[in-house]
Amino acid sequence: MRRVNWIGIAALVAAVGCATPAEMRKLDKRVRALESGSGKTGTGRDRVAELGTKVEELERTVDGLNGRLDEIDRQAKQALEEAKAARSEANGPGGAAAAGVAPEAGAGVSPTGEAVSQEVQSYRAAHAKWREGDAAGCVDLFGKFLQTYPASEYADDATYWLADCYFKQGNFSAAVLRFDDVARQYPSSDKAADALYRQGEALLRMGHGTAAGNAFEKVLRDYPNSSRAPEAKRQLQLLGSR
Repeated sequence: MRRVNWIGIAALVAAVGCATPAEMRKLDKRVRALESGSGKTGTGRDRVAELGTKVEELERTVDGLNGRLDEIDRQAKQALEEAKAARSEANGPGGAAAAGVAPEAGAGVSPTGEAVSQEVQSYRAAHAKWREGDAAGCVDLFGKFLQTYPASEYADDATYWLADCYFKQGNFSAAVLRFDDVARQYPSSDKAADALYRQGEALLRMGHGTAAGNAFEKVLRDYPNSSRAPEAKRQLQLLGSR
């Protein structure tokens, strides 16, 4: 029997925005899964049979969700490639930029005179709120950015800054979910290790020491050469895990 990735199920339905009651329930499941590790519960043949049935049902649900996510991911990648191709044509020989055609309204112009897309402008505006320390504005603009450009090449950074702003607001439950999104959706991102570490920090603030310890362990296991690895090791020592 395959083991269901309980944390993955929760991550599939995590949405950008404030932590709703539904998200709080998902967060609670995610934390409990981190704390328990194996996720095994119950004793006796009847309980095992009942759980086996539920697991099979969940596996079928996950398979269906994975299929839908694969299709969404394929469509998003196709749209991103088409956007990049269109941008290359516009800026290449004979394109709009080369022909001296003015960029569309709202596209903006960089200091070098190059056209700046609305996507880049939206990201810069949101990041400016982060630099200013405007956590509420940062949450609002990065949330809108991710809704508008979910396949953006800046999506991993945007998700990380969104999580950071939640953390600064003291909304640690939302921060845990968003940091988890970074680590799970963009494991190759240069912010993945930092996101895992920050997730552990947020869990500590919430009083979930065991789950936090598992997050720090994951930093050491998956990103042993990252700048966060020594800090994660120190945190584990403070928690008595090492």
